Amino acid sequence: MKKYIIDRFEGLFAICENEGKKFINIRIELLPPDAKEGDCLYINENGVYFIDYENTEESRRRIRSKLDSLFE
Repeated sequence: MKKYIIDRFEGLFAICENEGKKFINIRIELLPPDAKEGDCLYINENGVYFIDYENTEESRRRIRSKLDSLFE
């Protein structure tokens, strides 16, 4: 399965970063309705995108920790 992280939304597209650090545009209507910036997405063999909530939360914790250490 391919992994993407939603960077931002622009118009009808979610701008997502893939594992190779390249950005791709994914039409918003293909994503789960609750998708938001920073979410980790996977696409299965049927072409359906889903959010990996566990991976998303772990990434957010890691980023928060880095930001906190900058301001200590």
